[in-house]
Amino acid sequence: MAFRFVTLTAGFSLLFGVLGWNLYHLQVQQGPYYVERAQARTEAQAALELRRGEIFFTDRSGTDIPAALNRDYPVIYASPNEIHDPEGVTERLAPILHLDPKGLTAALGNAKSMFKLLVDKASPEVVDAVAKENIGGVYVGDKQHRFYPFERLGAQLIGFVGMNADIATPAGLYGIEKLRNEELAAGDDVHLTIDRNLQAEAEQKLAELIPQYRATGGTIIVEEPKTGKILALASKPDFDPNVYADSPINSFLNPAVQYLYEPGSVMKPFTMAAAIGSGALTPTSTFTDVGHITLNGKTISNFNNNAYGTITMTNVIENSVNMGAVYAESKAGNQRFYEYLTRFGFGEPTGVDLPDELAGNLKNLERKDARQIDFATASFGQGVAVTPIQLINAFAAIANGGLLMRPYVDAHAAPYVVRRVMDEATARAVAGMMESSVVFNKLAAIPSFRVAGKTGTALIPNFATGGYTGELIHTYVGFAPVSDPRLVILAKMDRPQVGELAGLTVVPAFRDLMEFALNYYSIPPDNLKTVPSAP
Repeated sequence: MAFRFVTLTAGFSLLFGVLGWNLYHLQVQQGPYYVERAQARTEAQAALELRRGEIFFTDRSGTDIPAALNRDYPVIYASPNEIHDPEGVTERLAPILHLDPKGLTAALGNAKSMFKLLVDKASPEVVDAVAKENIGGVYVGDKQHRFYPFERLGAQLIGFVGMNADIATPAGLYGIEKLRNEELAAGDDVHLTIDRNLQAEAEQKLAELIPQYRATGGTIIVEEPKTGKILALASKPDFDPNVYADSPINSFLNPAVQYLYEPGSVMKPFTMAAAIGSGALTPTSTFTDVGHITLNGKTISNFNNNAYGTITMTNVIENSVNMGAVYAESKAGNQRFYEYLTRFGFGEPTGVDLPDELAGNLKNLERKDARQIDFATASFGQGVAVTPIQLINAFAAIANGGLLMRPYVDAHAAPYVVRRVMDEATARAVAGMMESSVVFNKLAAIPSFRVAGKTGTALIPNFATGGYTGELIHTYVGFAPVSDPRLVILAKMDRPQVGELAGLTVVPAFRDLMEFALNYYSIPPDNLKTVPSAP
């Protein structure tokens, strides 16, 4: 009996000793290994489950409309620090994943690595095959990927997200995705001022305009002149951010803020603002046009060398007379003219909340050896360079009574006045001249609304040889209703091969989009006794 008791006691002691040793081995000696494995799994899952903030358009009712959101896709990943036989795992895994065995072995053999993404957006067949293999340290999971439900709509504005395969961290590479990357990566949403319906209408206009006139591209912007709020910002050629790798890199840039060009006659209202604001001229001041002038040994002329005789400054805008702009600049004076251009924001970034905005270029006027011919050509928009966002924002200052606003696309931003450009009387005078141009030419007229606007048909510089190429850029900027301006629209087309003047190309597109927007926002008419629209 005593022998049995001793034997039983010894057996239990041995059993508890073995259990105790195993517990000690697991917790003390092997503890760090299991902690590391658990940590690796946790970090891998965290990397896969990062939620990126979403980006939203809006509409006239203020509804949030997703423009960039997240979708889960299956992935195959590994925790190399859990894999003790990289070669053996590679033999089983490489044929399934269609990966280079040498590269896969190297990746799996990195014992210090806790996470390695092997296959992104894995097919159901690959997922099933990996699951059946049941390889330790190799896992199937879900990973969030960026998805753009409207595909090309607002692509340059929104940008896209590129993925880092080593740590599975998304990064915004262009547009809002880039500018607001830190907030989005932290899970914060971004709400834009862009009206999805107006944006779609603007892009549709470009889609019709560009092939019709065989142009290389174009831009349309819609802005609220009193606030600086951007309602639409469209450019083509564009791309689908869901498959951005299929598009050339230059299509990722945003021409509205990253494209410099000489705007042409669309600059004449700013020349008039300088002359009128300085007290040198009024809209009814006259001069005698002979069609050309020679300055610093160079002769410049009106379009088609026309000579208009004695005309008013309003007639200059109506007929887009180059020599009239040259005369107005000379009356304002070079220094005053330059000061007004800078007041309107030319030569500096607008501050719009979009990445990599260019500042424009007034260098021809800033050189110590600047000549009178440089100021003369600048008066009608040649020899100076602007961005579309600068141009529309400067016109917004004419529309709103003389205030330069900071344009913005963040719905949570507040309107910000940069500075007063001119007094209200000058702004009204220039707006009246622009309205007279619409009445005179009729092409931009909209029934029951007072509309103001100006065309620009500009030559493209030849940077290789100097001078100009003979290719053109067409621009039209206008606002309505003139009595209480609610919208200003810029329409621009690059290198049209058909149609010599902007009045026959971008002006009809402007008119159609403005009419759509006035109806869409239920803006009341201000001219029931209206000018007939163009047929």
